[in-house]
Amino acid sequence: MKVIAIVQARMGSKRLPNKMLSKIGNKPLIEILLDRLSKAKKINKIILATSVSKNNDTLVEVVKKLGYKFFRGSEENVLERFYLAAKKYNPEVVVRITGDCPLVDCHLVDKTINNYLNNQVDYVSNTNPPTYPDGLDVEVFSFKALELAYQKAETASDLEHVTPFIHNSKLFKTNNIENSEDLSMLRWTVDEQADLDVIREIYKYFNYNVDISWKDVAYLNFKNPEIFVGNSNINRNEGLRMSKGQKLYKRAKEIIPGGNMLLSKRPEMFLPEVWPSYFSKSKGCNVWDLDNKKYIDMSLMGVGTNILGYGHDEVDQTVLETVSKGNMSTLNCPEEVYLAERLIEMHDWADMARFARSGGEANAMAIRIARAACGKNNVAVCGYHGWHDWYMAANLSDTKNLSGLLLPGLEPAGVNTLLKDTVFPFNYNDFDGLKELVENKDIGIIKMEVYRNIEPIDDFLNKVRKLADERNIVLIFDECTSGFRETFGGLHKKYGVNPDMAMFGKAMGNGYGITATIGKKEVMDAAQKSFISSTFWTERIGPSAALKSLDVMEKIKSWKTITQIGLKIRDGWARIAKNNNVRISISGLPALSSFTFEDKNHQTYKTYVTQEMLKKGYLASNSVYVCIEHTDEIINAYLNNLEPIFEIIGKCIEENNVSSILEGPVCHSGFSRLN
Repeated sequence: MKVIAIVQARMGSKRLPNKMLSKIGNKPLIEILLDRLSKAKKINKIILATSVSKNNDTLVEVVKKLGYKFFRGSEENVLERFYLAAKKYNPEVVVRITGDCPLVDCHLVDKTINNYLNNQVDYVSNTNPPTYPDGLDVEVFSFKALELAYQKAETASDLEHVTPFIHNSKLFKTNNIENSEDLSMLRWTVDEQADLDVIREIYKYFNYNVDISWKDVAYLNFKNPEIFVGNSNINRNEGLRMSKGQKLYKRAKEIIPGGNMLLSKRPEMFLPEVWPSYFSKSKGCNVWDLDNKKYIDMSLMGVGTNILGYGHDEVDQTVLETVSKGNMSTLNCPEEVYLAERLIEMHDWADMARFARSGGEANAMAIRIARAACGKNNVAVCGYHGWHDWYMAANLSDTKNLSGLLLPGLEPAGVNTLLKDTVFPFNYNDFDGLKELVENKDIGIIKMEVYRNIEPIDDFLNKVRKLADERNIVLIFDECTSGFRETFGGLHKKYGVNPDMAMFGKAMGNGYGITATIGKKEVMDAAQKSFISSTFWTERIGPSAALKSLDVMEKIKSWKTITQIGLKIRDGWARIAKNNNVRISISGLPALSSFTFEDKNHQTYKTYVTQEMLKKGYLASNSVYVCIEHTDEIINAYLNNLEPIFEIIGKCIEENNVSSILEGPVCHSGFSRLN
């Protein structure tokens, strides 16, 4: 019989890019693998099957120079690529070897082929179940079985991994060879940097002799286990179970501190080890992950940036036109003047505006200007105002100072200790507590959110305004989150209380980076006393997107729409909770609603909601940031899918048993260092 071996390899690995050409000694990994495989006596020909991506050009050139054939096919449909590679050479029997196995053993390959030839089966492997070390995987099957799999397989997993259809469909006669001792817990494959480091140490020990047998390595594993410790925490076939997003995030944590740029988007905040992590595209309230799986976003909607929905046609068209005309220049963009005029027009108490690209920048800018205006350092704060030193300084005297203001566990590491006792938190609606700070801490600035979770009571906002006036304190409202959610502009307009300064962000550009600090002339003019300047605050896309977003918001009165949607969601939560004897508390603006399980196991139940809703095609947790694309049909379906989840939670609460509902770790509740 004609037997060909197809080595499946490419350069675009999510967890370890370019691993096929990574050097082990003075040879690339692929050369060592092919050299070892070529010693199998039962194989007639070896072919590399890689994708058409240009990333693989260098891999193909190396393999050609080594004298091996190659085939290039689909990047995503690996089954198709593999089948077409085999068909080109018209074999009767196909051996599948993956490119992450530089310790592939020729004797074990021949043993598997012999088992196939002697047992009249369609498929033989040493992996179902595995008893050999991970990295010695061999699969042997008939070309006819491969062809039938190519014709009938439909699921994404079957198309990506080649053989699952063959050994799971029950259409084929299969067999498995087993080692006399179960060594499946040993890991000799290369998926991550830790794996590569271990393989390099193994070959270094054997003086880079490529003819070592797998039993030589097993004995080394027994004699010198310290060589193999580096990757011992990685589970076998972890990559087979992981989505592309999970694989990429695992890689990201090795090269990006914390894994990403925003704490609120870390997978650990939603569903550790399962959350899809990255998106390929978004539109309306839909998000597609890297596996092209579509989800309905009933969660953060870009962390509150897209109240008009993802990819709003009018806003995006404006941005595209801006790009076509040029985004940057030595000269200034006129849109910043137009946007300043627009914001001042809708806030008649304000006279001037400055722009930035993130909420943290706008908050830091406002504090700098306010301090310059009032001549004092000390700030009283209520709410979340970003990551900059001025704000984090509140935790220098007590690391729990900011715990009640959204994110617990924030360590002020790296914050200048000289800023200690310059920022003092107070609780919302606690006017007496604020007044005490003002009287005892020489407060020059009061900075607060108009409200985040609870509404003002007992004329709280007016009392704060009056106190600021009496003590010549600069009053700042942080509207980066609350702006444009219930009014056209700042939420303070709803209560008729004007600040001296206010910041806007998030929704103002519908997903494009733009934030604003506006204020009274006597305060804002103090910006001229201090150096506040940044190159990319002058780019054109942000203000252009903001101007169009404001036009669309005003035309359709988006704040009214999202408020009504939010109220419907809140009513649905309350009804479902009551039906299932689950006690929850609901808080926040209607368009930024969240609920909390009134139970000690809140985080577990919150994680369970995410776990089960993800299976149903939703990005969901205990908060919904509403957009105009959340139609009645979408909301009704969301609530219907949520009901049986609450039913399970209700039973868990009744029976005081939560041990079995989660399939992985509990989500994080605040800042946590990620290793």
